[in-house]
Amino acid sequence: MWLPSLALLLFADAAASDVEAALRKFAEVYGLVESQAADPVDANGTIYEGALPSMMRGLDPHSAFLSPDQMEQLRQMERSTSKGFGTVVSVLPGRVIILQVVQNAPSARAGLAPGDEIVGINNISLAQLNLDQLVQVLSESRQRPARLAVRRPGNARLMTFTLTPEEMASPSVDRAFLLADGIGYVRATSFEGETGKQMQEAIDKLGGASLKGLVLDLRGNGGGIVTSALEAAALFLKPGQVLVSVRGRARSLEEVKVPASGKPYAFPIAVLVNEKTASAAEIVTGALQDHDRAQVFGTATFGKGLVQSVYPLPEGAGIALTTAFYFTPSGRSIQRPIKEGQLRDGKPLYGNLEAGTTSFKTAAGRAVKGGGGIEPDEAILHPAQTRLQLFLDANGILTAYATEFLSSKPAVTPEFAVTGKHLDDLQVFLSERNIRPGVAEWSADREWIRTRLHQEIFNQALGVEKGDEVELRQDRAVRRAIEWLRTAAGR
Repeated sequence: MWLPSLALLLFADAAASDVEAALRKFAEVYGLVESQAADPVDANGTIYEGALPSMMRGLDPHSAFLSPDQMEQLRQMERSTSKGFGTVVSVLPGRVIILQVVQNAPSARAGLAPGDEIVGINNISLAQLNLDQLVQVLSESRQRPARLAVRRPGNARLMTFTLTPEEMASPSVDRAFLLADGIGYVRATSFEGETGKQMQEAIDKLGGASLKGLVLDLRGNGGGIVTSALEAAALFLKPGQVLVSVRGRARSLEEVKVPASGKPYAFPIAVLVNEKTASAAEIVTGALQDHDRAQVFGTATFGKGLVQSVYPLPEGAGIALTTAFYFTPSGRSIQRPIKEGQLRDGKPLYGNLEAGTTSFKTAAGRAVKGGGGIEPDEAILHPAQTRLQLFLDANGILTAYATEFLSSKPAVTPEFAVTGKHLDDLQVFLSERNIRPGVAEWSADREWIRTRLHQEIFNQALGVEKGDEVELRQDRAVRRAIEWLRTAAGR
């Protein structure tokens, strides 16, 4: 039994007698359950699924026991790989439509194509599943061979495919292109083992040091490996500048600085964030903001600034333990305090925030707000979707029209544009399906429909990356960032 070594790890600061007493209590309870329970007791299940997860839940919301499968997921993240079939899909309630297949991936070899609709997976009909259920079924299907039932446009009979998932490269820097006038756009969806290197390669392909500005999109980036995030931040900061500081009960203040060998880019930067920007992504944002190196646009970030140490355990398991907290160069705690009512002795359970300290100064003396998370320099809110927009997205109508449009094999190049005739044809397509928006409603959403239709056609004809470009060029935060960068570059 390896439990004593785990207990000694978790209670390293406790007196030996306290640890011994706690272990004795556990052994007594386990012995009673093992000998007296009506059904035989599964020792591994009792420890792995009961005692250990429960013990970790008593610490803080982010400390956790990791099963062997979860530890393997961590290793995959470090390798920037994951298992899959090589498809990009549109997921709607009850519908999964293939937008793109990766060359030489299992899906491409099997003959799947953009526009195909997956209607069943392993004898599970998808028509009645909600979004959460669909995501769960899709995730589980990537772990073992899966049998797909597929409806192809223009083909009345369902087709069946059996696919075996393979380990696929999944770069975390997944979008990089020029927006206009030497202004680049780079998106990082997470920080994994190769993210810093991928980011530098992407910037260099766009023009490197000759760029006039860069939009760095960290929206939806939930974090990942902190060392990779620090490598990315160091691409833009001077040698010797502080990237982040670390404080914890069992460790003194530690500052991480840009290496002396660093050769940073000098062009202005606009960082995009939202409420799903967290952890390592917040470290990057905070460092660039505190050194006045970037202007931050969007909404306040999540506020997760915990130092998570992972300790491997026998049999492939492990624990993720909060051992310290991250602070920006100006001293702001990235960790947002837990909700009132979850305090211990009237004080936050974690975060080490000084009461009343909410205002901090950047290197140039600008006031920035503390208290957890990163507040943007300029708030950019996206308007709520209209009734017509919600309906068209929820029903996949634009995706279906794009599939039918492309079935006639028109010449779609990167210069393709959606014309008034395409929109007139779309109205006919909608009317045939008893969808007849009012004139005022159609006119109000006409440009949104044009952009979304353009995106859906590119998704299937040229790939999702080209489709994303169409969407991002109309994105409110991206457009405002471009305006700011043009002004900054002209100073």
